[in-house]
Amino acid sequence: MGKIIAIANQKGGVGKTTTTVNLAASLGVLEKKVLLIDADPQANASSGLGIDVDSVSIGSYQVLEHSHTPLEAIVKCSAPNVDVIPAHIDLVAIEIELVDKENREYMLKQALNSIRDQYDYILIDCAPSLGLLTLNALTAADSVVIPIQCEYFALEGLGKLLNTIKSVQKLHNPELDIEGLLLTMYDSRLRLSNQVVEEVQKHFNDMVFSTIIQRNVKLSEAPSFGESIINFDATSKGANNYLSLAEEIIKKNS
Repeated sequence: MGKIIAIANQKGGVGKTTTTVNLAASLGVLEKKVLLIDADPQANASSGLGIDVDSVSIGSYQVLEHSHTPLEAIVKCSAPNVDVIPAHIDLVAIEIELVDKENREYMLKQALNSIRDQYDYILIDCAPSLGLLTLNALTAADSVVIPIQCEYFALEGLGKLLNTIKSVQKLHNPELDIEGLLLTMYDSRLRLSNQVVEEVQKHFNDMVFSTIIQRNVKLSEAPSFGESIINFDATSKGANNYLSLAEEIIKKNS
C-alpha cells in the first residue's frame, strides 16, 4: 500500500514545490515507484518536471471532481520511476465547485483508493493556502511534510497550519501524522539562518528532519529547464540534500 504524503504550508515561497519535485525524483532514483499529484493551480510542480501545462486536458481538477479516474490523468515525466497527475489553471475553480458537494473534503481520498497500491509513495504538492484543495490533500494523506524556510518570518503561520492539521485529525483523518518539519533555504553564513535552525529544533526537536536543504543556485535553475535537480545536476549540493531527505523518509517508513 503506497504511503500518501502531502507537502504543505500556507505560506508561499518556502520551497514546497521544490521539495515535492526533488523528493519525488530522489525517491524514484532510489528505486521507489512514485506518483506526484500537483494540487496547486500554479502548476509549478508539473512544469518543473517538463510537462507542458497548457496541453493538459485531464489533470488533478478532473480527478478531484471525479469526472476522470487518476489512471486517465497520469502523465509520464523525465524523472525515472515518477508519474505525475498534472495541474492546470482550471484548478482555481475547484474550491467553488466543490462547496456544495457532499463529502467535499474526501474527493481526493476517494479518487486515490483505486491506484494507491500501484505506488510506494504518492506525494501531493499543496497550494499555498488552507482552502478546500489543501483540506482534500490533508484528508487523503497519511502524513504531511512541512517545509520551513530559514528566514525571519519562518515560524509565522506555522501555528495556524498545525491547528488546521489538528482539526483535520479530529474531523476527517484521525490517522494523519506529521512526517516532519523540513528546514529549507539554509545559508550557513547567515546568523539568522542558524538562529532559525536552533529555534525550530528547540521547539519541535524530534519532529524536525535531520536533513537541511541548503540554498543552492542549481536548485533554483533546474525548474526553468523542466528538470528535477537529480536530472539537472546530480553532483550539486541540492541533489545531495534531497537524496538524503529521501533516504531519511524511506528509513522512517521501512
